[in-house]
Amino acid sequence: MSLQDQNSSSETAAFRRPASEVMRLARMGSSHPTRLSFLRVLLRRLTDEDWVIDRPVWEVDAKGLGHAVYRVKGPERTYSLVAFSHDLPAEMRSDRVIATAWDATFTLFDGDPSPEDIARLGDNVPLQEAGRISPTELTLARANRSVRLFDHVVGALSQGQQPDPEEIAAVGYLMRTTAVYGSGKFGAADRDDIAARPELAAPFQVEMLTVWLIRAFTVDIAEHMAAVKGGDRTVGLSPEIRRMLGVGNSTGLGMAPFIVRHPVLLNNWIMAREEALARVRAQPGAADDAVAGMGKALDAAIRNADIWRSVHPVQVEKLHDLRRDLAMVSDKLSDWDTQQPRPWDALWTWGSETLSHEGQEALLALMLEPHGDLVDDLADHMGADEAATFRLNGSMPIKDLRAILESEYAWALSIDFTSPENIARFWYVSEEKLEPRLGERASEEGATLEQPLCIARLIAELYAALQGFDDATPVASLLLAHPEHRYTVRRAQIAQHHPFAEVHDNLIAADMLPIDLLRCKLAFFGANQFDPRSDRWVRINLFQGAPYPDDVQAEKST
Repeated sequence: MSLQDQNSSSETAAFRRPASEVMRLARMGSSHPTRLSFLRVLLRRLTDEDWVIDRPVWEVDAKGLGHAVYRVKGPERTYSLVAFSHDLPAEMRSDRVIATAWDATFTLFDGDPSPEDIARLGDNVPLQEAGRISPTELTLARANRSVRLFDHVVGALSQGQQPDPEEIAAVGYLMRTTAVYGSGKFGAADRDDIAARPELAAPFQVEMLTVWLIRAFTVDIAEHMAAVKGGDRTVGLSPEIRRMLGVGNSTGLGMAPFIVRHPVLLNNWIMAREEALARVRAQPGAADDAVAGMGKALDAAIRNADIWRSVHPVQVEKLHDLRRDLAMVSDKLSDWDTQQPRPWDALWTWGSETLSHEGQEALLALMLEPHGDLVDDLADHMGADEAATFRLNGSMPIKDLRAILESEYAWALSIDFTSPENIARFWYVSEEKLEPRLGERASEEGATLEQPLCIARLIAELYAALQGFDDATPVASLLLAHPEHRYTVRRAQIAQHHPFAEVHDNLIAADMLPIDLLRCKLAFFGANQFDPRSDRWVRINLFQGAPYPDDVQAEKST
């Protein structure tokens, strides 16, 4: 049963925010990670199901060259990260997707790799796109060192000292991934081949597992190089500093189209989060342990906001709002009447009337945090069988299609696409870099190669085309006459049953900020600090503060 079916007559419906509020870019661009974020889902499963994690292979020489295997054994299956460490000349280090050499390359192997498997992977994984992997591999990834911090950490440990915490905080990672591919790319297993596995049913679980194990490798390789340099006087990273390190990533426009091209998946992510909030708001009372848990989460959020740095003007303003709003939440909790009817709803109502978008979305995450028993099951509904919604309903009368457009897409039909500022940009794929790009329609060539990512304009064009057809005419007749509208009709029929399938903004407007799309997706991944470097790409850090494999093992033994 889908989440939509479960919630169609749910008692929580009255507490659910409408798509007209949730799906605006300004709010999506203020998203915060929650306990439903994909990396949190992964870490809970590893702990709850007593997965066994070890490193059976470490064959890395004094120059840092070699390979390692990180193995994760679950109730039914084993997954192994095979990591290859390279000697990358400085002049070849590049974070661009078109780079050809990296400090380290990785693949997530489905099972326990044999020496023959490792030899095969050693011939292909370091080549990345130029090599080929098989359906036995689930991901393909690569990473580069943050050279200054990596060298600082190696140097300090080799001298028997801990690295400077301020240096660690300023960067936050020893390596940054430049790509983590899955879902059938370059010969890897198709998503459909593994989606039925319970541990991989939630979105991006193989990618999150890959990055989590890469994080362990980045610390291990740094400590290895320090031991080579310092010998017996070398020390390992302290647990406190170790936890401060995550895996960096710079994400640009390549991620933005994903949000648009997967409407059912986007709907299910947002629907799960909104249902979680509604469940919390609908509670008749506030248990003492939940109130205490929210207070603990608030303290962590305040600490995170205090160390969060950015120089981008948009993010600087957001950080100002966030810090102010978290202080207001703290003040509110000091006199919050937890004995009033539906106290969580009262808290949310106060926040929605008082806080900025940034503060409201942070409050959402805080309210979910102490309610795992109430909301964690929603993670099981965040995947999507997109093939199930691909089939067009050709028998639908034009009258019904018009009604869908007028109800679900009123926001799109209100946009004047004859105004230059509303068609100022166009999405295309760069021939040279093979990356999504935004062009300026008035000054750049390439609009003939425009990608169909401005759903609002496509809806407006479809609505105009309907005017020449009688209400009783089936959609099939429309599409015989105008096959160019097949894509848009399909989206409209999807939106009829998936209220959060569309971004309710014009994606080719002059003032559109692509980083809003990026932040929405990255928050669902679990990133908790966002540092935009322009309006088109953002730096993040994944798994910062999270446990390591040995921490998970230690927690299970206590």
